[in-house]
Amino acid sequence: MSLHGVRIAGTGSCLPERVVTNADLEKRLDTSDEWIRSRTGIGERRWASEDEATSDFAIPAGRRALEAAGCDPADVDFVICATLTPDMPMPSTAGLIQRGLNLEKAGGFDLSSACAGFVHALTVGTNYVRTGSAKNVLVVGAETMTKVLDHSDRATAVIFADGAGAALLQPAPAGESDVLASRYGLRGDDEVLLLKGGGSRYPTTHESVDEKLHLIFMEGRATFRFAVKTFASLITETCDDAGIAPQDLKLIVPHQVNMRIIEAACTRAKVSTDKCFLNIETVGNTSAASVPIALDDAVRAGKLERGDLVLMLAFGGGLSWSSILLRW
Repeated sequence: MSLHGVRIAGTGSCLPERVVTNADLEKRLDTSDEWIRSRTGIGERRWASEDEATSDFAIPAGRRALEAAGCDPADVDFVICATLTPDMPMPSTAGLIQRGLNLEKAGGFDLSSACAGFVHALTVGTNYVRTGSAKNVLVVGAETMTKVLDHSDRATAVIFADGAGAALLQPAPAGESDVLASRYGLRGDDEVLLLKGGGSRYPTTHESVDEKLHLIFMEGRATFRFAVKTFASLITETCDDAGIAPQDLKLIVPHQVNMRIIEAACTRAKVSTDKCFLNIETVGNTSAASVPIALDDAVRAGKLERGDLVLMLAFGGGLSWSSILLRW
């Protein structure tokens, strides 16, 4: 079997209209703009309204990616939606995207890997294109994290936000763009970063809701240590797999998890944070939507040119982590 090169042919994103500033959070939490900025790097974030769901952002983001690629919706073969906040358990949010964009022949599914989900989904989509199983694969990362957020918990309420990003994968002309390396990992852990309620272990009951099992829990210090170590390793090891040095990268698009984590990881990996595209100050942490929103912002800001080496990486609950390095 001959394998095809793979390229990202177009990107798109969509954010809620509602802007929530640190000053807004000061009114409801024991916090301050200085405290939030010094610990996270976030100044404001976007929150969905009560009647908005994940697909309300995923569909416009996917549409914009198709428009950027000049791809007819009828030509899309597959759609993968990375999310931990689907509209509903069934049907899949991928199915809602398929219907919303009129992707007549597309198959698809949801992928659940928390914040690492979009980068995982890119690797999966790449394999569909590389093997010739599909020519046009739409990969979406979309979340409404505020629906599962404990708004009284200062540790998480200031961090998480909502939105969606998307990328269209296609075969690349010979010798041009291609995915050079990818990494992924999983460490089963139900203590550090989790959302217990809603599954078969803790089904929805009055008691589970009262105990806040359906809301995000994060052990901050353990998350910080794990994230710094994992991010640094992903940078160096993914570059090693591709036979390049981190200094050869034109751009790193990290999960916008926390500014201190990103800075500490770059120091550990001996790479300048100047190589990182960052929008955390205005977007916050949108989980699986984080990397594709940042990628779309970078593309539309003219930060990437053909031939540039770009590394995307993320970690999330699970605990899970993933990276993908490609030649643009």
